[in-house]
Amino acid sequence: MYKTISATLAVLFFVLAVPSTYADESGAEKTMVTNDDNALVTIYHIEGRRSERVAWLCEELGIPYKLVFNVGDLKGSMQNIKSVSSMGVAPTVRIDNQIIVESGAILQYIQMKYAGGRLAPPVGSPDFPYHLQWLHYSEGSAMYRIVAESLLRQIDGQFKPTPLTQLHMSGAARTLAFMEEFLSQHSYFGGEEFSSADIMMHFPTKVVSIFTPQKLEDYPHVLAWRKKVEARPAFLRTMKATLPNGPTGNI
Repeated sequence: MYKTISATLAVLFFVLAVPSTYADESGAEKTMVTNDDNALVTIYHIEGRRSERVAWLCEELGIPYKLVFNVGDLKGSMQNIKSVSSMGVAPTVRIDNQIIVESGAILQYIQMKYAGGRLAPPVGSPDFPYHLQWLHYSEGSAMYRIVAESLLRQIDGQFKPTPLTQLHMSGAARTLAFMEEFLSQHSYFGGEEFSSADIMMHFPTKVVSIFTPQKLEDYPHVLAWRKKVEARPAFLRTMKATLPNGPTGNI
């Protein structure tokens, strides 16, 4: 069983991480360092990973940022990251010569430092608790449940599921149902206006149908929300910058 879990973790890592190939006319892979030389935020990026969240927030706020990654080269991009942080995760960012990891914390820090109240409801607003809830639910609950279900499905049949295990094996459906319920009553995860909570929640909706049997078509409000946020000009600019060869080969 432990071998199965280890193998599954490796598969999940590569599903999340393997980028598409990008080359110039000579066929040589390129290291991309993009955007403003006066960047306030340097993002150590891997294509198709959570680091796209940070670029998206910067695009929405008009904050100059720099992307550092090796296009089409997961190992090279990871080496870039490990050269500045032993944790070796994307996103890893440099802000004011400080290295920070964890996408929810990074987004919240950038907003507190540079946004001037943009992309978050006012603290006194009834939408503010929703904004905070979904900002942290994305990784604290949603991604945990999606990945846990995927792992357990890989070993299904090799052990007798306990009631707790069976509960975890329905984690993606419970997560999507919770999202669907909320979006049936609110325009965005931040409440009535788009916020950084929506940027955080986008990633789980990309991976859930890859890792689990759940389909977004069965959750019409979630699907409509995703189409709406993906039509935002800042999102389109982000995808162009973070996936320079397009979505082929990425999640």
